[in-house]
Amino acid sequence: MPTRTFSRNQIRRGQLVELQPLQGESAQDLPAVPVLPRTLLQLDLMVGEPCVDLGQMSQLVLGDLGATLQILRLAGREYGNTEDRPNRIEDCIMDLGLEACLKAVSARMATDDSPHHAIAKFWDHSREIAQQSRLLAEEMPRVNHEEAYLAGLLHAIGLLPKLLGWGESDAADSSLAGLRLATRWALPRSVTEFFREIHFSGYPIRWSGIVRKAHQCANRSSCHCPFEEVLRPFLLRDGYKLPDLARVQ
Repeated sequence: MPTRTFSRNQIRRGQLVELQPLQGESAQDLPAVPVLPRTLLQLDLMVGEPCVDLGQMSQLVLGDLGATLQILRLAGREYGNTEDRPNRIEDCIMDLGLEACLKAVSARMATDDSPHHAIAKFWDHSREIAQQSRLLAEEMPRVNHEEAYLAGLLHAIGLLPKLLGWGESDAADSSLAGLRLATRWALPRSVTEFFREIHFSGYPIRWSGIVRKAHQCANRSSCHCPFEEVLRPFLLRDGYKLPDLARVQ
């Protein structure tokens, strides 16, 4: 497949659209999710070139939890859960425009005056689980490996309020907090389904089984991740069992 490259003016929407808040969301949205300094530096170097490799830029964004969330939140604000909502980072950049996406990604950097060390460990863990989830999905029929990657990358976003000091960490169950964030930000379907599978008994299992197996394959992280201990406390409590991943389709 040939490399897709674009001039900066090509990576934009034909017309600017004013972003509207999601229905039921307060006018004061949650703060920006921080992006690692190395990601911002690499993006800055990339967009300084005459042509931008869209695939390379998308992979760089997907390697950073904060950069991915910032762009997906931007898409969620504009489209909500409509069918024409772009879900792939590459499609988000093409549809929303390079400048808008760069502005969203640059809104907040993880600096030394923030819990940078804890953020870096959390980001590294999320990326490893995402990579393992994609590898597992590639061996499974009818499972989109890009969707599995997003489910793995964002599996622990319910811990962000506490980590980033948003003052919304009162929920004892991080999976419920994750579901609330995924719904509030209109994140892609695989992410919201992942949290529903965890939280609601009897919900069809797909993404949570992949992410659970990804934790078994990955190195144990140095950050606290409740999914390393038990991924499905509610289903296990109610007597449900996780299926063999070979049967998850």
